[in-house]
Amino acid sequence: MKPYKIIISGGGTGGHIFPAISIANECRKRWANCEVLFVGASDRMEMEKVPAAGYEIKGLWISGIQRSLSLKNLMFPFKVIKSLHDAHKIIKDFQPDIAIGTGGFASGPLLFMASKKGIPTLIQEQNSFPGITNKLLSKKVNKICVASSGLERFFPKENIVLTGNPVRQDLLNVSDLKEEAGTYFKLNKNKKTLLVLGGSLGARSINQLVESQLMALKEEVQIIWQCGKFYYEEYKNKSDDTVQVYSFLNRMDLAYAAADFVISRAGAGSISELCIVGKPVIFIPSPNVAEDHQTKNAQAITEKDAALMIRESDLDQNFTTLWNGLYSNEELQKKLSKNIKKEAFPDATQHIVNEIEQLIK
Repeated sequence: MKPYKIIISGGGTGGHIFPAISIANECRKRWANCEVLFVGASDRMEMEKVPAAGYEIKGLWISGIQRSLSLKNLMFPFKVIKSLHDAHKIIKDFQPDIAIGTGGFASGPLLFMASKKGIPTLIQEQNSFPGITNKLLSKKVNKICVASSGLERFFPKENIVLTGNPVRQDLLNVSDLKEEAGTYFKLNKNKKTLLVLGGSLGARSINQLVESQLMALKEEVQIIWQCGKFYYEEYKNKSDDTVQVYSFLNRMDLAYAAADFVISRAGAGSISELCIVGKPVIFIPSPNVAEDHQTKNAQAITEKDAALMIRESDLDQNFTTLWNGLYSNEELQKKLSKNIKKEAFPDATQHIVNEIEQLIK
């Protein structure tokens, strides 16, 4: 039997790229001789992250429409036409058995052309409120793997499969790593630990919050603070015996294992990981994302009493009350941990690849 040929497109942000890489890794694990080709936007981070993960990638000249008035929007029709032409050539040359999209603008032309050619197609939607690319593609593709229920509002019901989001397998047993995490981060065993996550680039509002609350927080907890590469120079001098400031956390498994509490953005990938590790979480969604989908992601969890959420606009007024209510209430901590674990999909990647296998066969 000839090796399967799998083409995967998704990017623009880590939330689209890392699920795509997880799916590719599982495909390689299942079919060692399969060929995997990625397609991304030529000027976005997937052009760096995908080769670093060991895969070939081809770029399309594509980007989204600017929400504000911009001369860049005048180029959009030309980019679409060029990207459709290039996607057609990539598909013709590679001859894939299946095309997979994980969101982001590059997946639009690629999966549209694949569906036109009768190639089996699958999209994976990370968010509880889909992006425009996957909304448009959903009418064309054979299967839609989703991470939360209720997406029949956006997608054809008969094509939806609830699989969850791909997560790193090293997070499945973080509860066994508590002692190793304490040693790695040189933590005080007699003090609880707060993990602050603002994403790889950082979140200004979360960093400003932590800075303003630092003296009060240090009396109660020790802090692992991932401030992001954009803000590290500004905040690195806040490190001391109780606070550790990082631009990036290389051992997320140990960071989660160390944490007793987590403050985090509400990207789909972060939420999926936090469901796996099952710690009490305060979500602070970014308001600066398309269609405010981080708020919708967080609400999908908080509505099940599985986490707390506070909007950026309410931080100054309400954070102290919310934090004190969580820190001082062990019953609430246990309830949140128990409920968020119920939302986990530890076998999501395998489930998605099962669907891929069915479509190929």
